[in-house]
Amino acid sequence: MKRRTNSSLADELARLPSLDRSALIAAWKTAYGAELPRNISQPLMLRALAYRMQAQALGGLKSSMQRYLMKIAEDGHASRAAIPVTQVKSGTRLLREWHGVSHEVTVLDDGVHYKGQRYRSLSQVAQQITGAKWSGPLFFGLKKGAA
Repeated sequence: MKRRTNSSLADELARLPSLDRSALIAAWKTAYGAELPRNISQPLMLRALAYRMQAQALGGLKSSMQRYLMKIAEDGHASRAAIPVTQVKSGTRLLREWHGVSHEVTVLDDGVHYKGQRYRSLSQVAQQITGAKWSGPLFFGLKKGAA
């Protein structure tokens, strides 16, 4: 597939819904180099084509996420332990606004520093801030929540 500019990609994506099924099937074969799976709905086909076009033009998923998704496909379910976690280096400062108040945490080799105290984890700090149990990496934006 040819290299796209952002504007030509946007034009192609905008045009996808106007294509008839035979044109979409041809676009699928070009994008994926394979036949269209049987019984795929047109809305799903449009989403998959749009994703593939964007991934080819702008880059796809990180290899760690690809491995994670392949593991789900093989196992049939997701394991919490297999979820890729963003590693944060010691000395990194994390900022989070909660109810109009900014909170700053400094990552240490063996925990985190928040308001003059050392905590074992970001989750402890998130609980201190919110009063509820939270995933610290989720609260501080280091990972995305489940859909």
